[in-house]
Amino acid sequence: MQRRRDGKASKNRDRFTEQEKWSRINHSKRSVGRHEVRSWTTAAKQSLCLMWQKVQLMLSMSFLVAVCWYCRRLYSFLAQLLKRWSNYLQRKLIRNLSVLTEVDLLGYSVREWKGETKQAKHMREAYEELFWSCHIKYLRQVRKDNYSVLRAVLFQIFSQGIPFPSWMKERDILKLPEKLLYSQGCNWIQQYSFGPERYTGPNVFGKLRKCMETLKTNWIEISATKDHEERGNLCNTLFSDESKEHKLYEAIKFIMLYEVVEAYEQIKNREEPTHNLFSLLLARDSSSDPLSFMMNHLNGVGDSICLDQVELFLLGYLLEVKIRVYRLHRFNTEEFQVNYPEEYRREWNEISLLTEDDRYYHIPLFRT
Repeated sequence: MQRRRDGKASKNRDRFTEQEKWSRINHSKRSVGRHEVRSWTTAAKQSLCLMWQKVQLMLSMSFLVAVCWYCRRLYSFLAQLLKRWSNYLQRKLIRNLSVLTEVDLLGYSVREWKGETKQAKHMREAYEELFWSCHIKYLRQVRKDNYSVLRAVLFQIFSQGIPFPSWMKERDILKLPEKLLYSQGCNWIQQYSFGPERYTGPNVFGKLRKCMETLKTNWIEISATKDHEERGNLCNTLFSDESKEHKLYEAIKFIMLYEVVEAYEQIKNREEPTHNLFSLLLARDSSSDPLSFMMNHLNGVGDSICLDQVELFLLGYLLEVKIRVYRLHRFNTEEFQVNYPEEYRREWNEISLLTEDDRYYHIPLFRT
């Protein structure tokens, strides 16, 4: 009995041992399965993280590329816009500029005087004479209107920084319009015409004063500018403003009229005028007195006529400059080179003009 019990107990122990063994094996399998699941989960999470990081990197790179492309397009657009605006301003300035930039003298003559006509050959020979004998290598074209000679003269005076004439420094030229009316009783000044504007009336004195102010202010400012490039820029700005330009020329016309009135009064009082050119000017039938001089000559300047030869003498005298004019249509004659006035002081500055017909004038530039 005892052996039978012991055998059963042994069998029971063996069975429990075997069950425990299988239980451990099953537990181990389950542990391994759970570990494998965790490993796969971790690996999947890591893969997803890596993929997300790659996606973020790709998105960042794409964004940077897009930003660079946009900036490049924006830069290109702004550059084109700036270039177009610059070209527009340059074209507008050139279109408005009444004195153009310099061009080659002989190239200009070939372009302007083509063909084999007698006149064309004559003009080309005259230009060649200027180039080889007078050392004039370049030319600045001046707008062809009835202010041409006044424009060419004043542009050179300003661009060279020539100071105010001595007699203008001694007088207040702003008061000349009122002085002409109240001191000398010239009521007819109300018939003064401002070139193409053809303005007359009681407000003529106010308009003349504005013209005188424009002349004095710009002359003093530009002549005080010592830097040549800066002075050139000021001249280009001034001579691209038609309104200011016309005020300059009308001021010069009025100064010419004022001096003629004074010379006429001296002659009437049997006094010697300050210069004999006034006697020459008043000896003409069309300008025997200041009124006829204004009506027949000055009023049309800027509108239908320009200054003639006698008036150029007066212009040079009043501005205290020697005006040397190369008259190409008078080539091979004694009148090819003419000075206005013929008598001048040594201290006067010299400016040069070039004309093909005594009507329109250009500015010659010398190079040695």
